[in-house]
Amino acid sequence: MNPTYVIADIHGRYDLLSEALTQITARPGGGIVVTIGDYVDKGPQSREVIDRLLPGIAEGWKLVALKGNHDAMMVEALRDRARMAAWLLKGGDAALRSYGGDPAAVPQSHIDWLDRLQLMYVDAHRLYVHAGVDPGLPLDRQSETTLLWKRYPKGFSGGFGTLHVVHGHDNDPAGPLLYEGRSNLDTAAWKTGRLTVGVFDGDKPGGPVDVIVVEGTPAGR
Repeated sequence: MNPTYVIADIHGRYDLLSEALTQITARPGGGIVVTIGDYVDKGPQSREVIDRLLPGIAEGWKLVALKGNHDAMMVEALRDRARMAAWLLKGGDAALRSYGGDPAAVPQSHIDWLDRLQLMYVDAHRLYVHAGVDPGLPLDRQSETTLLWKRYPKGFSGGFGTLHVVHGHDNDPAGPLLYEGRSNLDTAAWKTGRLTVGVFDGDKPGGPVDVIVVEGTPAGR
């Protein structure tokens, strides 16, 4: 198998990310790890999450890090203080606490990394994106708002043409939600303590061939 491991919304849960990467890299042969955004906010260790991903995963492993809407909000707030209050209300308060509570303490390298994250990744059989895509538009005409903020209608099973769409953003604590044309891997890990990793075979179309579920302590316990 030519594996691609997809890690859903992390939201400051460094503990779950660390365990997920330990389990992934223990598997032989290397592969690709796609993180589908929302590294920051809500959970307690946004800074540690970025520190872990900045240098890459491990030798023999390729990291494809995608941008989420919370990552974009953090960059916007740190560059334009008029947006700070809105970000803090969306979980940015937890992210800022991981830096000691001072916006000036956020390293420029973290801001630059978040800002440069790509919006989507496409391979032979799948399209990976934080929130979703408009199936009626070509990929080069998709708006950033759609890619970072879209919510599919409940039960929608379509993908994007022949591509299976792998995304997060619209959390379901009982997930992952697996349909014929798309896989929603977001299980609200920051709150539930359940981080989902979809394992996809790069040589075959469709949804995951395996799901790794990392269990930790739910928020508030």
